[in-house]
Amino acid sequence: MSSVNIRAILQHHSKQLEVALNLDSSSARIEVQCLLQAVLQVNRAWLFTHPEQSLDADQHARYMTLFERRLRGEPIAYLLGEREFYGLVFKVSPATLIPRPETELLVELALQRIPQQGAFRVLDLGTGSGAIALSIAHARTSAEVVAVDASAAALEVAQFNSQRLGLANVRLLQSDWFSALHGERFDIIVSNPPYIAAGDAHLEQGDVRFEPRTALASGANGLEDTRRIIAQAREHLSTNGRLLLEHGYDQAEQVRVLLQRAGFTGVFSARDLAGIERVSGATR
Repeated sequence: MSSVNIRAILQHHSKQLEVALNLDSSSARIEVQCLLQAVLQVNRAWLFTHPEQSLDADQHARYMTLFERRLRGEPIAYLLGEREFYGLVFKVSPATLIPRPETELLVELALQRIPQQGAFRVLDLGTGSGAIALSIAHARTSAEVVAVDASAAALEVAQFNSQRLGLANVRLLQSDWFSALHGERFDIIVSNPPYIAAGDAHLEQGDVRFEPRTALASGANGLEDTRRIIAQAREHLSTNGRLLLEHGYDQAEQVRVLLQRAGFTGVFSARDLAGIERVSGATR
């Protein structure tokens, strides 16, 4: 490409991403804009008003490094080091799952069940970047939120996010699900556990190729971790405590059955904006 001004980069590289990653034209253009914003340290409005601005040699080299990594499929969230979720910005890294819009349903359902004021204990299992736990803690400052993960690297990211958001009502703990909680009880437990079958072809496609496999895959049918959580959750829930679990697009019925068999009541599933049963829950 002979010119390295903003207009030319947007025109040529948006098309390349569109073809290489099978993106729609709007998404491809937004991704190129995001990379340019990161390198130039400007907002999107500045890009729109300075289309003839050329990148200097250093800026162009840094931009091309990011663009070529994205062209190979590396997730834009990892390249930028952050992702917006529930109106907040979270640091992410290859040690954590990338927060996705459909998971906001889990936060919304939890917040509907957590009072605005007063003592209330919340547990987030497999917190990763902390997106779910910290979004809840940010919206319910009177609640005590405990967030656990088996990965020390993921907890470092969650700790950074908690400190950046200035949250004083969050406790982070390294734990394989409930193993380090020693009989603690909570009013609500939430989790977005791994729920993809270990042999699923989707694990070799798109962004998930770069995400931690332990945060994605769970046994032959994707429900191994969900079963573990459901089997142990009642011991860690207060009377009438709630359990809310995100799951795969075709797993709602199986999760409802697991909840019923474990003795939970008021079993239900909720649909995301795409109409997919994305979260199931119940009461102890």
